Amino acid sequence: MAGQTFSLGKLCYDYATMRLIEKQQLMSAAEIDRTLQRLAHQIVEKSGGTRHLALIGIRRRGVPLAQRIARAMRGIDGVEVPVGTLDITLYRDDLSKVAPQAVLQSSHIAFPVDSLDLVLVDDVLYTGRTTRAALDALFDHGRPRRIQLCVLIDRGHRELPIEAGFVGRTIHTTNNEMIEVKLQETDGADKVLLAERVAEGQ
Repeated sequence: MAGQTFSLGKLCYDYATMRLIEKQQLMSAAEIDRTLQRLAHQIVEKSGGTRHLALIGIRRRGVPLAQRIARAMRGIDGVEVPVGTLDITLYRDDLSKVAPQAVLQSSHIAFPVDSLDLVLVDDVLYTGRTTRAALDALFDHGRPRRIQLCVLIDRGHRELPIEAGFVGRTIHTTNNEMIEVKLQETDGADKVLLAERVAEGQ
């Protein structure tokens, strides 16, 4: 993000001069687990069971979240819900702003998506651009019957007309704040943090 700027009121900041300050912990490991259990029940109920259901985790943290939700569903219906992984890097419309060089990871969907009810799973819903990219990537794999979105955190500030049907928690944030989701599988711990970008020297 170096060299990029954003404005806040009449002030202009350079990302290269910013640092992140942790403000508070929003969710503990136990709260994340309870939330995923609730989301699993909601998805199964709204989908009328798990017969035609599959989960697609958006890399990176959407993948372990999808896997955990699938395990919770197995406890509800006794059915192994298939889980796929989706890398949306090349489908992003803001790729040049995300990183100077794209880091590609593999997508792995080992089942036909046609006529399935798919649930896209991600950690944070923000502008909606990640979800739009995921939809484009999914349609390259086939034509699902229905696609729904499940996120652990909805932080608002949408730039596209995209909403999640299943939301763990809604957190109202400013543009200068960030939601950091940490998971055992990717970060060695389970917690959700609220952080804020501040200019160096403040």
